[in-house]
Amino acid sequence: MDCPDLRPPAAVRGMTVLEREAFNKQAKVPYLKVPGELNFNTVCMAVKKLLLKMERYKPVRTEEAKIILHPAGVKSWDDLKELKLDGLDSDCLGWEEIQIGFDNWRYDEIFRAVLPEDKEGLSAFSKVGHVIHLNLKDHLLPYKALIGEVIKDKIATCRTVVNKLDTIDNTYRNFAMELLAGEEDYQVSVKENGTVYEFDFSKVYWNPRLSTEHEKVAKMLRKEDILLDIYAGVGPFSIPVAKKGCSVLANDLNPESYKALVHNCKKNKVEGRVKCFNRNGIDFIREEVKTFIVEINKKDDFKGTINITMNLPALAVEHLEHFVGLLSDETVTIVHFPLVHVYCFAKGVEDKKDIARQMTRLRKMAKRSTKNRQQVKQVAKKAKNVFAVTQGKKNNTKKAKEVSTKLKKINVNAKREKADKNFQDLHAQIVSKKQNNKPTPKPLPAKNKSQPNTKQMEADLDKMQM
Repeated sequence: MDCPDLRPPAAVRGMTVLEREAFNKQAKVPYLKVPGELNFNTVCMAVKKLLLKMERYKPVRTEEAKIILHPAGVKSWDDLKELKLDGLDSDCLGWEEIQIGFDNWRYDEIFRAVLPEDKEGLSAFSKVGHVIHLNLKDHLLPYKALIGEVIKDKIATCRTVVNKLDTIDNTYRNFAMELLAGEEDYQVSVKENGTVYEFDFSKVYWNPRLSTEHEKVAKMLRKEDILLDIYAGVGPFSIPVAKKGCSVLANDLNPESYKALVHNCKKNKVEGRVKCFNRNGIDFIREEVKTFIVEINKKDDFKGTINITMNLPALAVEHLEHFVGLLSDETVTIVHFPLVHVYCFAKGVEDKKDIARQMTRLRKMAKRSTKNRQQVKQVAKKAKNVFAVTQGKKNNTKKAKEVSTKLKKINVNAKREKADKNFQDLHAQIVSKKQNNKPTPKPLPAKNKSQPNTKQMEADLDKMQM
């Protein structure tokens, strides 16, 4: 329920430095005075939907037997009649002035009151441990100090608020940031899908929006499978997989990420199943990945699958070319080909088409198609020389299912037509064989015909006439 009287004062619009006192105001609200002979809790339950609910405000006052109601829902006693409050009448409804201020509004209500009305407000932010990470647009930069203070005050677990700067370190994937409010402490502890990670947020790459993708890959792999994590970061792909019993090779170029990766493996007790590397991704592909794939294919008892994750959206697609011809100089027969999970940035339809073209140019990378166990069918199964790239979008999976269904129908119809033709040919052969083997009918023997006795016939006719 929205009520203009309960909004922050109009005078705070355009404020760039937080002044909490400027939010103080008076508001007139209705209340119910419950007689002593009635059950107070019963009345509270009856009007529960009409309570005045604001931050740090208690609408139910047991010691006074008073219930504060929302002015948008209760304007007169008529608004309460349908509740059938036995024992209460219009004399129990009253009005009073209350004092409200900065503490009584949520951060989004504060921002709507302060930031420009004609421009987009603060839409979202990321929370990494005790750090709130913002990516403010240019028109919000004049308000960054106020935004930082409001968020720090309103989110209980927040101790630090930072804003991402334009400067990005492409080498190590971490970005420059400025402190807006709170402590300059970036050493965080994050729990994601049951796994704890500790790292310096200002020195490594961490994206909380990839939580679902980390979990999806972990669920996809079985205990006998293997993961080669080329850009492992602090371990969000590697460690959950290792906790399932899989063997993992994890690599990251950033020394700080490598340090956190080793620490997190020990913290989650999987250091025995994860081998960590601090190398350039391309060199890691050409050497460790190549050697590992060859060694796996020498084993007759390997029953799992080889998975490779490439979570470096800015460069992963370009780095795919280093897989082409990677095993061309090896004499061992490659039976176990890897399934590569590639992540990339895409803005707009045109960019997606460009990425698709880049993927198509690399289609010779794989000698055979692969199939994701989570998908019922893959279009790649019907084509040769297709490099499989796993995707998380439901519409892509749906299209793959539709195409595979159509292909299945075509195959069924083709089989039916072939069976009908075979049946027709077989029927013709049987008929022809019967006709060829049928014996020639023999002529019936001629009966001996005696000449008629004309004299006897004449004698008989004479008798008949007599």
